Order: sequence, then structure tokens, then C-alpha cells
Amino acid sequence: MKHELEAVVAQEVTPLEYELAEFRVGGTKSRPVLDIRIDRLDGQKVQVGDCERASRAIEARLDTMPDLIDGRYVLEVSSPGMERPLRTIAHWRRFTGRRAMITSTVLAAIGGRAEVEIVGVDGEDAEARISVKDQKGNMYAMTLAEISEARLAFHWKP
Repeated sequence: MKHELEAVVAQEVTPLEYELAEFRVGGTKSRPVLDIRIDRLDGQKVQVGDCERASRAIEARLDTMPDLIDGRYVLEVSSPGMERPLRTIAHWRRFTGRRAMITSTVLAAIGGRAEVEIVGVDGEDAEARISVKDQKGNMYAMTLAEISEARLAFHWKP
């Protein structure tokens, strides 16, 4: 069900010039919570009006698909936030120079998970190599397939 729902949501937000940044299903089987994070394709910050617009489009579509999801669901649409997920090569390029928390088999020697600086991306699509630097200055290169989870890192300044 999750993959079908995610595809429907992506189909609804893309024509509105939003990217589906993250999709999660929580709640209970009788009352699922759809947690949807959108980002603007023009690079501007997501505003409340963007969330309202996306929510209306998604809700209208889901309400016509009772066999995909029961009418009793909670729809939450928001921005990806400061610790947004990095899921595509375009994300890695966009956030070059920023810090990220990643989990990767390439980082097995240091525990598999580390906060790194995104140094750059070479190549395209599945062949692209993402270069990162850990806090000790060690460089690592990996493909998107070698990264199981990645989010921008955010540190509050006192």
C-alpha cells in the first residue's frame, strides 16, 4: 500500500511544481496518518500556502480511491525541515558544502554512520560518486545505492 500511495502523492504534487521530499505512513490500520514533506522545485522556501495547495490536491485524489485508502485517514503536509532527507543526486548537488548525517556501508570502518560535509558529486544518475569528508578530514566517495539513509545535519547556535 505504501508504494502505491507514494506514487499517487508524487503524481499530484509534481504538476503543482513541488517535489515529494519524504513520504511516511504511521498511525493505525483503521486510521493511517500520511506524513508528507514537500519541497518547491524553484528552490524557494515552502510556505503554509504551498502545504495547503498540495494538501487539497492530494486529498481530492485520495478521496476518489477508496480501495487504496479508507476515507478515515489523517493527511499532514509540511516542508522537509532543516534536517531534510537527501534521496537524489540532485539533492546532494544542491546541498554541496552543507553537513549531513549519513549511514553507508562505505563508512563501516567508522561505525557505518557519521556526520560529514558534502564535498561534491561527480557523474550522473546511478554512476554518480558523492564525495564527503568526515570531521577528521578523511574523504569518502560513494554511490547513492551505497547510502541507506542521509539527512542534512542542523546544529542550533546558542
